[in-house]
Amino acid sequence: MDALADRSLGRLLEEVAAKTPSPGGGSSSAIVCALAAGLVQMTAAFAHGKDGERPAEVHARAEQLRGQALALAQQDLGAYSAVLEALRLPEDMPGRAEQVDAALSDATDTPLAIARTAGEVATLAGEMARTSNVHLHGDALAAGLLADGACRAALQLVVLNLTDRPDDPRLEEARALGRRPWMAALSTTRDV
Repeated sequence: MDALADRSLGRLLEEVAAKTPSPGGGSSSAIVCALAAGLVQMTAAFAHGKDGERPAEVHARAEQLRGQALALAQQDLGAYSAVLEALRLPEDMPGRAEQVDAALSDATDTPLAIARTAGEVATLAGEMARTSNVHLHGDALAAGLLADGACRAALQLVVLNLTDRPDDPRLEEARALGRRPWMAALSTTRDV
C-alpha cells in the first residue's frame, strides 16, 4: 500500500470519508499540520535573504516538521488497530480490560507527537506572522490557525485515550500544549 503522502488529495479525502477506522482523526490532524508547515515554509522562503539567517532557519525547520507530520500521519494509520482488536474481544474474557487499557495507552503516543509537532509549527507560524512580508501575513496566520487546530484535535485524542489513566504524565504534557502559547503571536487575527 502506498504512503498517505503519495496519494492524491481526492483519494485521501475519499479514504477519510470511508466507513473504515483509518485514516481518521490522528492522520487527518497530522496532514493538516503538514499543510501548515508548508505554509510556514512558503512565508519564510519569501523572507529569506531580507531578514538575516532566521527565515532560512525557519524554512529548514518547517520542512523537517512537514516531513515529520507526514510520517506521523502514516504511523497513525496503525496506531489504533490494537485498540480495535482489544475491543473486539469478548467482554467477559479475563484480562480484556487490561488489554484495552494497554492498547489505548500505546495508541496515545502518536497523537501526542502530532500535537507536539503542530505546536512547534504554530510557534513558527506566529513568528512569521510577526516578521514576514505584510503580503504574506494572511498565509502565516492561516498556518498558525491550521496548526493550532491540528494540535487541539490531536490533544483530544490523547485525552480520550487516557480517560481511565488520570495520573498518566502524558496528560500534563497535553495540558501544557493545550495552553497554546503560540496564540498570542497570532493575536493580530480579526474576528470574523
